[in-house]
Amino acid sequence: MPDHSPLSPPFSHETAVAKVRRAEDGWNSCDPERVSLAYTPDCAWRNRAEFIHGRSEIVQFLQRKWQAEREYRLIKELWAFTGSVIAVRFAYEWHNAAGDWFRSYGNENWDFDEAGLMRRRLASINDLAINEEDRLFHWIRLGPRPADHPGLSELGL
Repeated sequence: MPDHSPLSPPFSHETAVAKVRRAEDGWNSCDPERVSLAYTPDCAWRNRAEFIHGRSEIVQFLQRKWQAEREYRLIKELWAFTGSVIAVRFAYEWHNAAGDWFRSYGNENWDFDEAGLMRRRLASINDLAINEEDRLFHWIRLGPRPADHPGLSELGL
């Protein structure tokens, strides 16, 4: 059975990597309620140019996101960490209602409280249109990336 205990700061390299993978797995569930539980009740987000406050707004945002971004698959990678802060880079693939495919690239800065819940998330994201045959993220939707699927560095992203 997987360990779901919170990983709390200060982070070591091992716990920071584990925190990033847990976040990736949560987001790949495309379950807004589940994802929101990783954040403090009053968490503050900047996602692109949208400002979001608290778990209920997080849930609403993620519901809209995953209705628009279909067949969502995400890979996150640790970039840096110190104390209660983790920086990640990520990419995700998805298609819109018209069937146009995209790979979205971004960076996030995370700040955690003493219990290991994220209290602030700052995300900068850019979208690149891709052809369906150029997709690189291949695994069953609504689930974690398999352990043997390459990460961002291995894919050259």
